[in-house]
Amino acid sequence: MVDTTRNPGAELERLVDIMRRLRSEGGCPWDREQDLRSLRPYLLEEAFEVLEEMDRVGYGGSWRTLCEELGDLLFQVVFHAQLGAELGEFTMADVAKGISDKLTRRHPHVFGEEHVEGSEQVLANWAKLKAEEKKQKTGSEGSVLDGVPVAAPALMRAERLTEKASRIGFDWPDLAGVRGKLAEELDELDEAIASGSRDAMEHELGDVLFSLANLARFIKTPAEDALRMAIRRFTTRFQHIESELRAEGVPFGGATLEHMERHWQAAKVKEKSLPPPAWLPRAALSTLRFQVADLPAQRAFWDAVAPRLGWGTLRTGPDEAAYGDAALRVVFSGPRAGTAPAGGGALILTLEAPSRGAVERLRAALEEVRPGTGAGFREGRLTFTDPAGLVWEYATSAG
Repeated sequence: MVDTTRNPGAELERLVDIMRRLRSEGGCPWDREQDLRSLRPYLLEEAFEVLEEMDRVGYGGSWRTLCEELGDLLFQVVFHAQLGAELGEFTMADVAKGISDKLTRRHPHVFGEEHVEGSEQVLANWAKLKAEEKKQKTGSEGSVLDGVPVAAPALMRAERLTEKASRIGFDWPDLAGVRGKLAEELDELDEAIASGSRDAMEHELGDVLFSLANLARFIKTPAEDALRMAIRRFTTRFQHIESELRAEGVPFGGATLEHMERHWQAAKVKEKSLPPPAWLPRAALSTLRFQVADLPAQRAFWDAVAPRLGWGTLRTGPDEAAYGDAALRVVFSGPRAGTAPAGGGALILTLEAPSRGAVERLRAALEEVRPGTGAGFREGRLTFTDPAGLVWEYATSAG
């Protein structure tokens, strides 16, 4: 259970003190050598690792690992604030105060008397307040497009630019207009391809991608996220092809396109048997812990079975292996001196299956992993025993 009563201020102050000591004369030589330029790649790396863990949580991974990566990203913020403090420019307190003041100013409907009808009005007000703040600082309102980093990924930047433009009414009235524009740009790309002009193809392809990013914004499906998930699926499916070809003894590069396509389609079928991503928090996470005599055997078994249950591999190490999703975590650990491991069929654990089809797919998977394991199958109910002797029952809610 997470302790929500703890004061984050005390822990943040401790982190700031640790950073200060790392940079002091008696601190860490590596930390003392860093500057703004050298820290750039680490800031990017930590941000991308947070994004990767967010994706894993969506597919049933551990929130705890996301917590750890957020800590690494926070450390980068504290590191930069320490550099600023050493130069007398600003401190971590200034960083926190600045964002707190900004959020308070830009949410008058929460911290003031203003009333809003919905999120669209909130965004419109945000753009106006931001323009007023900039005018007070520089004497000019600037552009509504300001604030989108030039170095940001191009798809993300395109989407953010169209979003900012929409805040002052520069937008399509409906989805049909956005979709029509994409069709128009695709036609123009076809013409450019037919012309053979490299410049024309680049120009029109850019317009197609920009239109796709705008469509992504309109349907509230970020293009960068959608493409990243597509890359994830491609990688998983292609690695399935490689694995199957190796199992068949096909030499590297020796498979025909038709042969690989068969395995690709099989990977898609397997993919559809898994639960969809769950981006919203579910019920409170529960953990089942088991001590087993043969952890390597247990790990080998669950590494193969867990994906068929829609579980991810949450943590693995020499003394522990954990599997589960956003609602359940199952942890296996090796034997400790003076204690007896669980097992021997003394415990039956029942898991609810989404459908009879899911039970049947799991039975087939178990037969692949351990022939005979899935023999206890009847009317939508499957009972199997893992290498530790723990008995699992997987059944539809109707029994």
